[in-house]
Amino acid sequence: MASILIVDDEYSVRTTLGLMLKARGHTILEADSVAQALAVMGRHRVDLMITDLRLGDGNGLELLDSLRELSPQAECIVMTAFASVENAVDAMRLGAYDYLTKPVNPDELLLRVVKVLERKSMSDELSRLRAELDGRADSELVAESDAMRKLVEVAQRIHSQDVPVLITGETGVGKEVLARVVHRMSSRAQCAFVAVNCATLPEDLLDSELFGHAKGAFTGALTEYDGLFRQAHGGTLFLDEVGDVSPRLQAKLLRVLQEGEVRPVGGNRPVQVDVRVIAATNLDLAAMVQSGAFRADLLFRLNVLPLSIPPLRERREDIPPLLERFIGQMRRKTGRPLELSAAARRRLMSFDWPGNVRQLRNVLERSFALTDADLLDGDAVVLDSTLDIQPSAVGELQPDDGVIRPLAEVEHTYIRRALDACEGNQVSAAKQLGISRSTLRRKLGLD
Repeated sequence: MASILIVDDEYSVRTTLGLMLKARGHTILEADSVAQALAVMGRHRVDLMITDLRLGDGNGLELLDSLRELSPQAECIVMTAFASVENAVDAMRLGAYDYLTKPVNPDELLLRVVKVLERKSMSDELSRLRAELDGRADSELVAESDAMRKLVEVAQRIHSQDVPVLITGETGVGKEVLARVVHRMSSRAQCAFVAVNCATLPEDLLDSELFGHAKGAFTGALTEYDGLFRQAHGGTLFLDEVGDVSPRLQAKLLRVLQEGEVRPVGGNRPVQVDVRVIAATNLDLAAMVQSGAFRADLLFRLNVLPLSIPPLRERREDIPPLLERFIGQMRRKTGRPLELSAAARRRLMSFDWPGNVRQLRNVLERSFALTDADLLDGDAVVLDSTLDIQPSAVGELQPDDGVIRPLAEVEHTYIRRALDACEGNQVSAAKQLGISRSTLRRKLGLD
């Protein structure tokens, strides 16, 4: 079933359409203005938007660009009491699937909704099949080395053991890829695999995202939201960077693992869920337990089946097949007959890869992007060790013009450089800088 956003400044229209579509199993989101619709789209996945053309604070067509940005696969049906050829042309040009004149005939609307969702389903399935054919790096684990083969063997052995798994390893080693392998080998393979990076969301938003919220629980909570645990019901929930979860949310996670129930934000009763949790971290959770930053009882519950992925520098046998995979993807994407010279391969094989598999892929993409040649020579390989950030580099960030700049300005620039070096990973950047993630976010004005 689909998540459908109805945008109309008439309460009766929203209610009538919402009840009709909800009766057919769809999840209904509502907004009475452009501003509210943007807020809803920022918090929820939207499969289909049905919007009035004229709203109190703007034009429904203004929402199409935001819909494409926030929910790229979503479709849109425009309604209006002011029908015209020009409006219809504008709606279709901006990407709307269909155009209806008010008052809307319920049977006609349902027919249009069924058609647009069928089209979306076919498009999503085509994209999924394309991704499987094109880029199996996101769903397949390279296991040429003995260490990685043993991990795959363990994943095969535990396929019938429906218990939590904790995956550890440095940033970029492929923890989510391994989590997907474990899911596909489990009895839950036919159900959803839902992933969330716990380090990218503030505490309150992560609370709502994981456990859901009741309508009116906070400003902007216009409708009830199930949360990721309920969306993963019957399947697997992957908690990446679980070491970054706050103590309060650690207690809520523990309750889910022990009792199999979630309590939505603002809700007054728990909801039963059947979810397997796979967690991952690049932090030393045992040390965090000793320092009081992580709950010992939660670690015990998560660490039932531990899997540790070694860094790429300790499994260099995996580099050649990874190179072939990434180059194959780039060939299909660019249409160029890309190849690596022997010198380029030697250089890539000898590098220590502090950013692991993710950095290897980025180096290949950057190197080919910066050359017109289809054969990448050794000198054209743009290696970097940007995760090794040195304090002396701060001086390089400002022009040598004799001007003394405010410390906050220099500090902000340096933090931004650390984030760029760590590919936007706030936890890794904070670790490199020797500060907490909350301090990093505060200094950037994000909290």
